[in-house]
Amino acid sequence: MADEVALPTALCSFLDKRPEDFTRADLLRVVVGCGVERFTFHYTGMDSQLKELQLPFADHRQAERILAMGERVDGSSLFRGLVDVSDSDLYVVPDYRTAFLNPFDPTSLDFMCRFLDRHGDLAPFSPDNMVRMAHERVKTIGYELHALGEVEFFLLYDSDNDLYTPAKHSGYHASAPFFRGGPVVTQMIRCLEQITGSVKYAHAEAGFIDSIRSDSPVLKGLRAEQHEIELLARPIEEMGDVVALTKWVVRNVAHRHGLLATFAPKLEEGVAGNGLHFHLELLQADRNVMVKGNAELSDPALRLIGGLVHYAATLTAFGNTVASAYLRLVPNQEAPTRICWSESNRSALIRVPLGWSEKCDLARAVNPQDTSEYADDRGRQTVELRSPDGSAHFHLLLAGIAAAGEWGLSSPSSLELARTTHVEGNVFACQEILSGLEALPASCVAAGRLLRERRDLFDSRGVFPPKVVDYIVDVLMAENDEYLNEKLSHMAADERLHATRQIMHRDIHKH
Repeated sequence: MADEVALPTALCSFLDKRPEDFTRADLLRVVVGCGVERFTFHYTGMDSQLKELQLPFADHRQAERILAMGERVDGSSLFRGLVDVSDSDLYVVPDYRTAFLNPFDPTSLDFMCRFLDRHGDLAPFSPDNMVRMAHERVKTIGYELHALGEVEFFLLYDSDNDLYTPAKHSGYHASAPFFRGGPVVTQMIRCLEQITGSVKYAHAEAGFIDSIRSDSPVLKGLRAEQHEIELLARPIEEMGDVVALTKWVVRNVAHRHGLLATFAPKLEEGVAGNGLHFHLELLQADRNVMVKGNAELSDPALRLIGGLVHYAATLTAFGNTVASAYLRLVPNQEAPTRICWSESNRSALIRVPLGWSEKCDLARAVNPQDTSEYADDRGRQTVELRSPDGSAHFHLLLAGIAAAGEWGLSSPSSLELARTTHVEGNVFACQEILSGLEALPASCVAAGRLLRERRDLFDSRGVFPPKVVDYIVDVLMAENDEYLNEKLSHMAADERLHATRQIMHRDIHKH
């Protein structure tokens, strides 16, 4: 079997199986064959950071019981504000498909877990379970929705020599010695490939700060270079786990090299911020159905775009959750501020990137000596949502994206909505086009207010419990950042820069 199919992770190779076929007996074989001493359960709470619970075992019987029954946790601590202390117990149960040998301690067999209530049912307020439920609704219409994330982050370090300093805005795809984090990122993707098999590529990004000016003693004087790890498309409920693991690996590998990794939306005015873009594709029978035979977008793809347009303003409530997020969403920074879509256009909220739709065997144009043919029957066309950033509640965001997709695929008005919000060219360069497009919220407070006003978009789909929507609204309102950009614009230049940096640098470890 190993010669016939791709086996992406270490456990796949050991068991000669795909993850979806892993059983408890298989995992007990791993315990014996790989010298495993304990299990580590991982899950995300409402702060979207990966949590862990270490469970050693003395014998085979105890190991089997842990795998079969899971363990208890305090839901009121993990979901503070959602779960009351009077009824706080939850079960965490391992999802066998997610098993991996811990790259930082191979004596631990790790899992992503699901939250179950006292009745043994999936906890409806758990964001990862919400994504699963939202995708099930999409499947009832006859489609699968897959997503891939682009995870951007800065690596910060003391600069002990300035022999190779890149020019401002020139970091995109930079290599050593101009960007020094390459070997560190290589280790990150090696770890991720071993545990998820879901890395598409990694590269240096545009952002670079030679010396950070900050009141924070942790950040002051550090050099910052931006990198990106792009993931392979997976079913949308799996992508939430992959993003969580990606952030965990990035932070851990960076820390082991004496570096600081941050996914903060913005570190410096005029320097690219950290996005968390998601590419989306619709599948039927494991084939991408985003284009028609003439390489144009199909009706389902346009309906998906229409759904994203319809939900876009409210999705900022989950995708842009701190005040500094709205210092990133400004014109002419490759970050959207208006709701529209376009082909290969990085100023649009929703971009339709090149997708090998007209021709996939491009290597023949460069290598005419190779006369063999290559055909891609699956298809790779996606649409990209460009507004989210590193502060995103990414499971809730993915659940919202799935809800938007379901609405678009089932609503008779979605095609017309896609037609009327299509633009060409740089939207910021034409005031006439810009003025006709709905603006994204400009602050957390505005996003929270809009979510409250349009909550029926989420309540009515049976996926978002009302208390989750209420919780997010309260969190956003607590940022108290309404009219922030306007207030900053009235300050003297030095005062504005100082205030801006204080806002940007207070959230370096959020999410």
